[in-house]
Amino acid sequence: MSDPEREPEDLERFRDYLRLLARFQLPARLRAKLDPSDLVQQTLLRAYQSLDQLRGKSTAELTAWLRSILAHQLANAVRDYSRARRDVALERSLEAALEDSSLRLENWLAVAQASPVELAERNEQLLTLASALSGLPEEQREALLLRYHEGLPLVEIGSRLGRTRPAVASLLRRGLQQLRKAFPGQGNP
Repeated sequence: MSDPEREPEDLERFRDYLRLLARFQLPARLRAKLDPSDLVQQTLLRAYQSLDQLRGKSTAELTAWLRSILAHQLANAVRDYSRARRDVALERSLEAALEDSSLRLENWLAVAQASPVELAERNEQLLTLASALSGLPEEQREALLLRYHEGLPLVEIGSRLGRTRPAVASLLRRGLQQLRKAFPGQGNP
């Protein structure tokens, strides 16, 4: 019997999560040239090709492995667009940044859990959050990420989005209402 965590189709459930991380880490100068979805597609292709090399069995280990592959894809993209040689420090820096972004997403769920069952549940919540975020209208998603991931005040978010402070507050309220639907029975996403 095969391990369900090693099934190729199981990697698809990480697509939204990886796209969110890629979006956070893609340098601003490359955003017009490279879409985070392209990086995720390359990441999942690499993962499919090397699935037999995955040593971990847990969702947390699989997630860390996918983040590592994404970091390499990001480093390659940055290098390709800047025509520089391979920079191991850049790859390590990107891995650390992806880990930090992932931790910020986990902290957004704001639940301190310890048992393996609770950790697995938290990983599932993280994937659900990423999927729910990807389903929001662009301006709501952007407002939520600027507020809760980057910690920007409403005025700064309004400046970036070309919206008034009340309009940003409305975007945040509607976005949070939609996210809460992905987490029935829980107080906050």
